[in-house]
Amino acid sequence: MLSPISNESYYFDSHAHLTSPAMVSMVDDVLSRASEAGVKKLINICTDSASLEQGILLAKRYAWVYTAASTPPHDVEEEGETFFPIVEQHAMAGHLVAIGETGLDYHYYRSSAEAQKYYLRKYLQLARQTHLPVVIHCREAFKDFFSILDEEYIEGGKHGPGVLHCFTGTLTEAKEVVERGWYLSLSGIATFKKSEDLRQVAKMVPLEQLLIETDSPYLAPQSKRGRPNEPAYLAETAQILADVKDISIDTFRRQTAQNACVLFKLKEPSIFEGSRLDLFKT
Repeated sequence: MLSPISNESYYFDSHAHLTSPAMVSMVDDVLSRASEAGVKKLINICTDSASLEQGILLAKRYAWVYTAASTPPHDVEEEGETFFPIVEQHAMAGHLVAIGETGLDYHYYRSSAEAQKYYLRKYLQLARQTHLPVVIHCREAFKDFFSILDEEYIEGGKHGPGVLHCFTGTLTEAKEVVERGWYLSLSGIATFKKSEDLRQVAKMVPLEQLLIETDSPYLAPQSKRGRPNEPAYLAETAQILADVKDISIDTFRRQTAQNACVLFKLKEPSIFEGSRLDLFKT
């Protein structure tokens, strides 16, 4: 059985790249600062074989760090074929709490749209097979994303579980996410002076469907812009969003942490106490 979700108020960083080349060498110091800042759970996103290998080891050392993996849309033409079976192996073994970040990105087209859609479908199918939630990166591609999601990720008339990470879309696109019963995650971008539209999105999204993240080492919040981001900086984003929603920071922390626990179906104290696949069956 799942452990009850704590009523304790803490920060849950739902998306960070701790074992990316930019962070892995200093990860212990980063996690020490995160703990001191009140971050008590964190999803480490692994995007290639090296970061996943390091991520699996990191999760064994830190019971409050959990692992997700997939090839991001930018890299699917170069690495999709080789990395997918590795992700599949770890997902089947119960080492992952989510598949991601996968998705679509039509801003740069570093990989073709067709390749991105092909691997998005493959990862959604893997998520269904392993009963894992998905972490989605979507930029300037929402029409195709929603179409594929509605085709590939529905069982019993309901969408499978997932989150739109680092959301930067429109209010209309955010409403479509919410209507599908998904979570929407906001990053340090929401603190930027010119991000009023995104703060309006935060105001609209029900608190019960909202997550927060750093996307470390990217997208440091306003007061830390120009520095590498890290989980310890999550408090600034949380405070801005709590203010937007006119609620206390304690309420905001507690609910967003609970949301993340529900999405990722966390089992305490560690994912390495046996396979987690049974936790996702209904």
